[in-house]
Amino acid sequence: MKELFLWCVRLRMNSRKLIFAGAMTTVAAALLHLWFLSHPLTVSSYNSSNGSMQPSQLSETLQEPRIYRIQHLPANSIISQNSSIEVMQSVPVEGRAGDSNGKRWKTDDKSKVIPTPPPPSPRSPTLSLQRYIWTLTPIEALLFAKKEIDHAPIITEDAELYAPLFRNISVFKRSYELMEMTLRVYIYSNGKRPIFHHPYLRGIYASEGWFMKLMRGNKHFVTEDPEKAHLFYLPYSVRQLQLALYVPNSHSMKPLTNFLRDYVNMIAAKYPFWNRTHGSDHFFVACHDWGPYTTVAHTELKENAIKVLCNADLSEGIFVAGKDVSLPETTIKFPKKPQRHIGGGNRVSQRPILAFFAGYMHGRVRPILLKYWKDDEDMKIYRRLPHLVSKEMSYIQHMKSSRYCICPMGYEVNSPRIVEAIYYECVPVIIADNFVLPFGEVLDWSAFSVVIPEKDIPKLKEILLAIPLRKYLEMQVNVKMVQKHFVWHPVPIKYDLFHMVLHSIWFNRLNQIQDPQSH
Repeated sequence: MKELFLWCVRLRMNSRKLIFAGAMTTVAAALLHLWFLSHPLTVSSYNSSNGSMQPSQLSETLQEPRIYRIQHLPANSIISQNSSIEVMQSVPVEGRAGDSNGKRWKTDDKSKVIPTPPPPSPRSPTLSLQRYIWTLTPIEALLFAKKEIDHAPIITEDAELYAPLFRNISVFKRSYELMEMTLRVYIYSNGKRPIFHHPYLRGIYASEGWFMKLMRGNKHFVTEDPEKAHLFYLPYSVRQLQLALYVPNSHSMKPLTNFLRDYVNMIAAKYPFWNRTHGSDHFFVACHDWGPYTTVAHTELKENAIKVLCNADLSEGIFVAGKDVSLPETTIKFPKKPQRHIGGGNRVSQRPILAFFAGYMHGRVRPILLKYWKDDEDMKIYRRLPHLVSKEMSYIQHMKSSRYCICPMGYEVNSPRIVEAIYYECVPVIIADNFVLPFGEVLDWSAFSVVIPEKDIPKLKEILLAIPLRKYLEMQVNVKMVQKHFVWHPVPIKYDLFHMVLHSIWFNRLNQIQDPQSH
């Protein structure tokens, strides 16, 4: 019995030793696992069997735990359809590299240190692509974006965009995402107010002022380091230029054109950036009718720079489709609330007027319109809205009560009535030969407007009545949906008018650059 008791005691002690040994083994394994994840792994050599990786790529010290390193590698270059501008808003803006003290820029600054981009989230392919873009030079980034857009993933619908409005929603979506991740704009600080840096925010020329105001206040796209810029903004206002320099009744724009010639020559002499591309990556924004004509004294400003113009007339030989940008003309009466009175159009059943126009009779088109249709019962075509008529129904009420709003050119091809019609949910009828419609590189204007050649004005009513009701109803819905792309906001929002203008500049710049490896 005593021997049996001693044997049981020894068996219990051995069991405890085994349990303790097992526990120690588990702890050691856990510690080894933690060390393996946190300790840098140095790969000194590697013999590639398939040539997919170079030895120099692998002879680096991986300073991250390997589990995260694997997650950082993007499987492909497809951007998530839900990517947002918020991704970029946390990126700090680099300090100014140059001209605030009047220093001349150097073209061969080899001591410039490129900052290491902040690490992206390990689970986001968009941020991995963003990190890659940060490593590229400006021209490399543009070429990369151009290739990515050419291979845009196919989408047929989107939560934020209405597909029927677009020529190719897949291309636009991809291009817009890459603009958000890539584009940086440098604004020249030279020039005195009011011609420079002083936006004109009221009236029919307000578009140039609103773009200037919102561009100058933007912290996402604006860079203070011109070496990082993809585009360069010449921040002058043609409206302010006209007010400051034009001699009344002189019928001469020479003071304006010579002033801009001297300004561009100064920019080209002080900085290397204009001469580097002969101005092809520089742009200005002008809604005044004289905008295109003020460039004629400087050949490169006229022919190479990206001109963002309300007066987008192909017949003048100044505006170049595919390079220059058509700027929507917006009449702003209340600068503190630029979107006031937008929307609220009547239902289709409450639009008894077939078509409406009222305005001055300047230009070649409007007198013809009045000649043929001033006495028509179904269409309300006026020289000016008569006082007795306006007492019963205002100009805006006429637009809200009409199926179609006639938007004929005046002295120039552009008209604020196009955007006004969109605001009041009235299908615009555009009569202006040689006019390049705003955002025509991405928007399908046939989905929400009617374009009529000037020679067909005598057949205007016939053309409108021939449009099937179903087609009209589709266009009227599309007008409502396209409104968001034609509205200025004091604080810009995604896909609004500010971003659409900027995207057109970005998109047209991409179309102009050539990949040297493709030749």
